[in-house]
Amino acid sequence: MFNKFLRVTVLSVITVSALGSFASQAAIQQTKGDFEDKFRQLDEVLPTPNVYRNAAGEPGHKYWQQRVDYNIKVTLDEEKRRLDGVETITYHNNSPDTLKYLWLQLDQNVYRPDSMASKTNTFGGIGNRGPATQSASNDKPAQLSLGAIRRQHFIDDHELGYNIKSVKDKSGKSLHYVIVGTNMRVDLPQPLRTGKEFDFVIEFGFNIVEEDAVSARAGYEHFPDDEREGGNDIFLLAQWYPRLHAYTDYEAWTNKEFLGRGEFTLEFGDFEVEMTVPADHIVSSTGTLENASSVLTSTQRKRLKEAEKADRIVFVVTEEEALENEKEGTDKQKTWKFNAKNVRDFSWASSRKFMWDAKGYAQGGSDQPLVMAMSFYPKEGGDLWKKYSTESIVHTLEVYSRFSFDYPYPVAQSVNGPVGGMEYPMITFNGPRTELQKDGSRTYSQSEKRFLIGVVIHEVGHIYFPMTVNSDERQWTWMDEGINSFLDGVAGREWDPTIPWGVEPRDIVDYMKGSVQVPIMTQSDSVLRLGPNAYTKPAAALNILRETILGRELFDFAFKEYAQRWKFKRPTPSDFFRTMEEASGVDLDWFWRGWFYTTDHVDISLDNVYKLRLDTKDPDIDFARERQQELDKPMSLTDERNKAEGIELWVDRFADLKDFYDDNDRFTVTNKERNSYQKFLKDLKPWEREAFERAVKEDKNYYVMDFSNLGGLVMPIILELTFADGTKENQYIPAEIWRRSAKSVSKLIITDKEKELVSVTVDPRWETADVNVNNNHYPRQIIPSRIEAYKSKKSTSKVARDIMQDIKTELKKDEEKDEDQSKAEAVEQ
Repeated sequence: MFNKFLRVTVLSVITVSALGSFASQAAIQQTKGDFEDKFRQLDEVLPTPNVYRNAAGEPGHKYWQQRVDYNIKVTLDEEKRRLDGVETITYHNNSPDTLKYLWLQLDQNVYRPDSMASKTNTFGGIGNRGPATQSASNDKPAQLSLGAIRRQHFIDDHELGYNIKSVKDKSGKSLHYVIVGTNMRVDLPQPLRTGKEFDFVIEFGFNIVEEDAVSARAGYEHFPDDEREGGNDIFLLAQWYPRLHAYTDYEAWTNKEFLGRGEFTLEFGDFEVEMTVPADHIVSSTGTLENASSVLTSTQRKRLKEAEKADRIVFVVTEEEALENEKEGTDKQKTWKFNAKNVRDFSWASSRKFMWDAKGYAQGGSDQPLVMAMSFYPKEGGDLWKKYSTESIVHTLEVYSRFSFDYPYPVAQSVNGPVGGMEYPMITFNGPRTELQKDGSRTYSQSEKRFLIGVVIHEVGHIYFPMTVNSDERQWTWMDEGINSFLDGVAGREWDPTIPWGVEPRDIVDYMKGSVQVPIMTQSDSVLRLGPNAYTKPAAALNILRETILGRELFDFAFKEYAQRWKFKRPTPSDFFRTMEEASGVDLDWFWRGWFYTTDHVDISLDNVYKLRLDTKDPDIDFARERQQELDKPMSLTDERNKAEGIELWVDRFADLKDFYDDNDRFTVTNKERNSYQKFLKDLKPWEREAFERAVKEDKNYYVMDFSNLGGLVMPIILELTFADGTKENQYIPAEIWRRSAKSVSKLIITDKEKELVSVTVDPRWETADVNVNNNHYPRQIIPSRIEAYKSKKSTSKVARDIMQDIKTELKKDEEKDEDQSKAEAVEQ
């Protein structure tokens, strides 16, 4: 899922406890002193390894997962905007458990007025989908938005949710079932033992929601201005069939109520799906088209074949053909048949408005199966989609396959519709459009271009994570959104690094230093700010892990190992954490704990730098140094002014008062000091004398640097040393420097004699997400101010009025950001 807006104004402070990691601290408590072990292992936090998931993060030797196959026949009633169908489900029990019932997801029920999502939807506030925009001023009530009113009107005017007409076994005998919100329990006539399967049939139907009206993940979009009488629709069909909940080794039934945000965890299986739609519709779908000769013209089939080896896109349905098609409409119907192997979900789109382009991608060489990259979009997509949609698909496949595995399916599709961005196996729904101009032409802005490229990369990337590496989206949003955002940032920079992809460490600084946070490991529905928490922060963390902590070679090897281990399987966070450590050979428990289980931030302060020199014990060397240090001190202000006034010193007026000590200062070397030095050398052991004489000869510079960890999150200390000769040197100090003292440390830095240090910068390239760069410099730097200068002739009252106007402007911006967040959450939902 693509989250276009990632910022929200912080209006209040909420403190939220982290997950089980903090409860587990009771097992190991520090009762003496204030020592805090940031490097304590995660043993008491992560689940105990077992025969299903081993300590290396691999599937265990008894790993299992269920399988569900679907055979579905469904009819789209365009005029009623309704879907009716019948599905035959084959449930394979591969678990070691005997099951007495099955749990299914009824996602469409989330739109019912009596759903848990509707009943718990709050008014305003932080991190919610309430029908209000919070006022920037505390003395005003939140404002009711017209979008919220429209949503309520649509729900009131339409009977939404599933109509479950029957649930029967394969012999036609009715099965007992109970609907619990967005879930349905089907009781089995006989307990289903290990290795057995059960077939049953569900007849269902529901009224399709208008996506824009209720802020759904799918639905229909109406185009009233098309020439056809009554206009046209684009139908995006997702979460459209009753489907099995996952039954797992770590949770059993994952039947948590669907509240709209936490997405899905599903079982793999094979799908045979027939969609009966208006005869002039073009259908894009998960799977491969089985009856092309029945639903496509010979010209369309020929073009599709040409596209397999084309260098650029080939139009299967041209713009002119799509424009002509959308004018009429028909009462006739066609049935499209699709087959999908080993997928965890199935989605499709249907409209007479679609033009259709395609391009074949031969991944891994000519001997590998061909992948058809295809895009479906109306005239509103225009040149924006013609240029960038399918090309973005191919680029994504090329980059993601390099980091994980060859794309496992025969098609990858991008469909233009009313959602911001959503992903399903082999098919994605993406929202950006061109803008209609007064002269009838269409153009697109830079932001829409960037949005389209970004959303296609992101959503097609989801076909890898979590559509193939099948993580539990309902529980751990970051495992698909965060990992995928990291990879779409990698792919994006290989497309065009000038586009702001939003997953660099510097992109998460404002969020990390804010007070409205929960740990990344928080369950999806409880996250306060989904964008930065589930997308940007974990993506930035992985970017830091790759570029700064592990390096590309170790990270890329470990990450690819994770992807290939869990391809077509169901990993948990512990599997990811353990694999990355086991395959890289680097202990990362401190990293997972800090970034994923806490709300600490990075703020490393360079407090002091002391220059030291080796005490050589040789008076001829040390006394000369001490004399020079004395001379380098500023002259006494009194002595300076006395000299300026011509005051004659008493010892100069009476020369006979001078003696040996007036001509030889306290740094004059005598035989006493030299004899003491020789005795010191004589008393040294041979190896001590060798080391000592070498150190004296080299005459290095010794600097001690004091660091404070103000943010609580331990990280490597990255230094840029600048020397008097103008050269620079970078030094990397691993995070383990904080292992015995997480709050403050001192580090000795040794340089050659000619390398006189003049300044030090911590994290010079902003690669650790340090929230305060002001304390990263020694000596401190002057920080540019954001306050504007005013002309001196302005009166105090005029300046005050100007400042108040600036404040009002900022408050207005805050309100607009809140509105953007409301839109963003609509996109998420």
